[in-house]
Amino acid sequence: MSSPTRVGGRRAGRAAPVRAPLLLLAIFLVALNLRAALASMPPLIHTIQHDLAISSSLAGLLTTLPVLCMGIFAPLSQRLAHAIGREATVAVALGCVLSGLLLRLGGAVLPLLLLSALLAGIGIALCGTVLPGIVKEFFAGRPGLVTGFYLLAMMLGATAASALAVPLADALGSWQRSSASWAVLAVLGLAVWLPVLRAVNDRDDPQQLSAAPARAGSASQPLPWRSRTAWLLAAYLALQSCGFYSQLAWIPPSYEDRGWSARDAGLLLALWSIVQLVSGLLGPALADRMDDRRPIVAAAVCLNLAGVLGVATAPDAAPILWVALMGLGQGGGFALGLVKLIDYAPSPAASARLSAMVFLFSYSTASLGPLVFGALHDAAGGFTLPYALLAGLCVVQLVLTPRLRPGRLTEPLLS
Repeated sequence: MSSPTRVGGRRAGRAAPVRAPLLLLAIFLVALNLRAALASMPPLIHTIQHDLAISSSLAGLLTTLPVLCMGIFAPLSQRLAHAIGREATVAVALGCVLSGLLLRLGGAVLPLLLLSALLAGIGIALCGTVLPGIVKEFFAGRPGLVTGFYLLAMMLGATAASALAVPLADALGSWQRSSASWAVLAVLGLAVWLPVLRAVNDRDDPQQLSAAPARAGSASQPLPWRSRTAWLLAAYLALQSCGFYSQLAWIPPSYEDRGWSARDAGLLLALWSIVQLVSGLLGPALADRMDDRRPIVAAAVCLNLAGVLGVATAPDAAPILWVALMGLGQGGGFALGLVKLIDYAPSPAASARLSAMVFLFSYSTASLGPLVFGALHDAAGGFTLPYALLAGLCVVQLVLTPRLRPGRLTEPLLS
């Protein structure tokens, strides 16, 4: 029997399920898949609209549907983790993402494209909900650092997908092949995650499985619907995510309408993703050194607000600056929201329940963002009104921020 090994600064039972470096690598490769499937579509949206002869509202549905799935299926991930374990749930999630991406090879058929979005959204929901619990269990001493690490991977995936979407379409001969090519990341993620799953399943003592906390009654306990703090965090992340997915879907079309080429508009979205690497890493790293994270949360919201107002009022004055400010605000705001999600949960099981409740509300609400944004564009004939709405959401988010006080929810509040 192997000797006890420390993972993330603490003992992981009688025998470590997996070495820390392998687990970190696996988390990184899995997280690469959590935004690439979404970010690969917006730079191609004008071409897709032309090929499918659909409106901006219906085009927004291609982003809305997976985000809606990310909310609706978040509680299912908790149930699935209870039944088969968190590590196996991640493997199932990657299988869903892979299937959804491969469906994009089916051609310019709207129902097939929507089914692709559905499967990808389910996979992202399953994976995104259980990852905070895995971080909580194995890296309890540095949750902010590890959260920033897998957010780095998410943003790298989004950056690559948005920057390369149009060049890949040119090189491969179609937008379908371009958008499906990101299945390679899902295959790579599965290849490295399966040894993690195998290490867990091969342990000498089944009672010490790393998934045991997820099985130890967490699914039998209700989600924290009665916790005001959980609702506050859900509202904050709903506003954050609504802005995030609206910007993800509509930054390229906003500037293509102003005469930019599809390639340049895709690079602008890539810039938006790249700067998130900075704030997405810096925010959690600073959070690990601060008891009260509200000042840096407010700073992130203000950066986002400044960028949104710039695009709404003077889009051609400094587009690179506006998009960079939005990216900095989105990266930091979302990363710090996830840190608070881990902070408030006193255990991995509680983290799974809190994540399921927060993601169910926030992503289900945020899924309306791209759809409403597109509808407002159709109605107003421009992008000023929808960006003004995003600015209003930032203001509400800023009002909520002072209420995100330091502290930790107790188990009774999570039951």
